[in-house]
Amino acid sequence: VQLQASGGGLVQAGGSLRLSCVVSGFTLDYVDFGWFRQAPGKAREGISCINNSGSSKYYTDDVKGRFTISRDNAKNTVYLEMKSLKPGDTADYYCAAGWTRDPWGRTAVGRACLATDRYGYWGQGTLVTVSS
Repeated sequence: VQLQASGGGLVQAGGSLRLSCVVSGFTLDYVDFGWFRQAPGKAREGISCINNSGSSKYYTDDVKGRFTISRDNAKNTVYLEMKSLKPGDTADYYCAAGWTRDPWGRTAVGRACLATDRYGYWGQGTLVTVSS
């Protein structure tokens, strides 16, 4: 299983970027995805997640209204559309994949979808730098 993230780059404040995460090695029908980021000197934080069907999405307050998560299961790809970028969004961005249901058959609701222990597969980071 591989997750390949791309789309990062240097952008001015107020600009936009779209990150992509291409998945290979399994089908996505039973997989949720999360986007996480890690700024220099800070811990990794979850910012958005989407369930297997795309019917449920979650965003932290910091990115809500500016970022949009989506997925195309036919293309084995998850996206993170980022608008109105701020210097504080500068970080390495990571996509992660995890099974929709835990061993007890439960799905994650709300912020619980960002629990890192749900995700067994991680892509490499793609760097987003937002200049002021």
